Amino acid sequence: MREIFFAGGCFWGTEHYFKLVNGVVETEVGYANGHTDNPTYQDVCTDKTGFAETVRIVYDPEVISLEFLTEMYFKAIDPTSVNQQGHDKGTQYRTGIYYTDESDVPVLQAVYNRIQAHVKLRLAVELLPLKNFYSAEEYHQDYLDKNPDGYCHLPLELFEMAKQANR
Repeated sequence: MREIFFAGGCFWGTEHYFKLVNGVVETEVGYANGHTDNPTYQDVCTDKTGFAETVRIVYDPEVISLEFLTEMYFKAIDPTSVNQQGHDKGTQYRTGIYYTDESDVPVLQAVYNRIQAHVKLRLAVELLPLKNFYSAEEYHQDYLDKNPDGYCHLPLELFEMAKQANR
């Protein structure tokens, strides 16, 4: 199994989206690349911790490639929006791709460059090594499974696309 970390705005919808993709075997929401220890949701919402709401994705590379997952990620975000996705605003809602294996960089950079070539504005997506990741509180894990009518900034059509993406 391999892992990658995607920050795509509110982590509830981002997690739910990736859980639907064939080959994703585990997800976990949390806070990545900040500068304090053991942040809580309340801490992160102050905009003073440097953390981004992020989803840890464990996937089976025999079923799905990192390239495909990264392309799926870009379909679920506005890659030119700074510190905002949908109606959610603040540094915790910034977009980012955080990797733990340096050998992933060429694949991630190739997708990044391909997306950049098709948009007029500069991409606002961070592409960085993972510095740290803290699991979010239990009530955030699998939030949209527990609360099917809960808030989500992603359109429902994306969830249907994710279910069919690599079948």
